[in-house]
Amino acid sequence: MDWYARRESWNKQAEDARDETDIDYARIVHSASFRRLQGKTQILNLGDSDFYRTRLTHSLEVAQIAGGLAKQFARDYPDHPAQPHLPELSLIQTIGFCHDLGHPPFGHGGEVALNYCMRDHGGFEGNGQTLRVLARLEKFSDRAGANLTRRTMLGILKYPVPYARAFNPAQTPRLDPGPTAISIIDRAASKPPKCYLDSEADVVDWILAPLAPGDRDRFCAIDRQPDRHHKSLHKSFDCSIMDLADDIGFGVHDLEDALALDLTTETQFRQAVAVETCASFLETLKSRNPDEPDTTAYDRMIDALFGDSHTRKRMVGRMVRHLLTACRIDRRDGFDEPLIAWRAVMTDGPATFLKALQGAVRDLVILSPAVQHLEFKGQRMVVSVFEAFASEPKSFLPGHTYDLYRQADQPMRVICDHIAAMTDGFLLKTYDRLFSPRMGSVFDRL
Repeated sequence: MDWYARRESWNKQAEDARDETDIDYARIVHSASFRRLQGKTQILNLGDSDFYRTRLTHSLEVAQIAGGLAKQFARDYPDHPAQPHLPELSLIQTIGFCHDLGHPPFGHGGEVALNYCMRDHGGFEGNGQTLRVLARLEKFSDRAGANLTRRTMLGILKYPVPYARAFNPAQTPRLDPGPTAISIIDRAASKPPKCYLDSEADVVDWILAPLAPGDRDRFCAIDRQPDRHHKSLHKSFDCSIMDLADDIGFGVHDLEDALALDLTTETQFRQAVAVETCASFLETLKSRNPDEPDTTAYDRMIDALFGDSHTRKRMVGRMVRHLLTACRIDRRDGFDEPLIAWRAVMTDGPATFLKALQGAVRDLVILSPAVQHLEFKGQRMVVSVFEAFASEPKSFLPGHTYDLYRQADQPMRVICDHIAAMTDGFLLKTYDRLFSPRMGSVFDRL
């Protein structure tokens, strides 16, 4: 079967010079879900500054890095058997643009909130919602959403396991039993599995239709865990390139935001990113001064990161370049189809460095009280709006959304789709209209 086929038949005009992946690229750039990323939190709360990254600018950077990785592979491995299967630039950038389309307002707090709200209705997970947006909710076709090519959809399928199979009952979403005066979600228990949503099983069947039964069974395998959600084990070649780009963007660029806004100190950074974790990168810094010890190169890195914006930007660029050029192509045993047999991976030393940077972002920024307060507040607002809509759908849902609700086999999924698509600002405005006595007007657009 053709990896460039579409679920719904469509023929471009004869004078159209674009190829299939160019068309996918254009559809995403011009989609409503892509535009909405400008109003969704990446890590830091929108509105505090216009400097740092949103979901949109993060997605642009991931697409650029992913394109750079594909181009690096093309140059570094000209005779590699994976060479014919490297993605075109428009294809890999489209996958980078798409990778966060399904994430709801208020980041992972919103994701946990919607998974709690949907606990009896098939759950919620941001990557699974991305597939749903592209396969069902975008408007470029009658019944196939954005109607992208099969290969693009394979690259977007980050976790090829359905919710019901990845879900572990030991991690059932619930309220925290501790508080007595207010209801608070148990955030650890309500974190969703990494998966696609059961409602998109037919879409995944179509995506994986070219695979032989043995390839498909192995590709969809899981690692069962006793007290956590089960984990998928495989992703496609294109998805692995995007995933590395996403990791680099998170570890380096989100760290850059934190440093620029003074959200961490030099002492904290040194504790989180110790000199031994930076060995591969320090070697590149020492190449200009080969006789200097590692600690001197490490100090140079720290001084640049905590210096002015010029030195920081140059050091961040060197870090990205180091990580991008430290990747290779591996083959996964047991697969016949090249698009799932080949996988992009990072070599060990740079991978250790990146893991330390990601840990610093997580521990010093994401888990900081300043960010957690806002994530918690956003989570509470998402639950409140969802439960208000679910209590009286006809009274509270916009007219066109209520029509979808009435016609749906899974009406709660329609409410979930509506809230997941909201920007942070629109969710806040909706919350204020419903719950703040002095906010809202009958003239507001819903």
